[in-house]
Amino acid sequence: MRVCNSSYCNTYTVTIKLTASLIFVVFMLLGCEKQSKQLLTVEYKDKDKASRLNLNTATIAEIEKLPEIGPQLAARIVEHREKFGPFRNPAQVILVRGMSDGRFRRIRELISAE
Repeated sequence: MRVCNSSYCNTYTVTIKLTASLIFVVFMLLGCEKQSKQLLTVEYKDKDKASRLNLNTATIAEIEKLPEIGPQLAARIVEHREKFGPFRNPAQVILVRGMSDGRFRRIRELISAE
């Protein structure tokens, strides 16, 4: 039968328990952080919905106020809306000539299509 030095066994046991506890705490914190970020994102999007620019009712002057949208592109957005009907979702603005994917990604949180 193997007998272990009591101070060595105690140190080893304490180290294992502390490591396991630390790992547990880290995983718990990461899980809570992820969940809280999701809740904050949902709350932010719900509050922000009212302040978004509705592409189906906005004028050329209002659309021009969006970042990287000039007067010509704003006019094309309104022209597209009049020609093809209202936008069903904000992503449809990509169909307008001159609206790149990158430009859309920079304004998508600022627009809506209701």
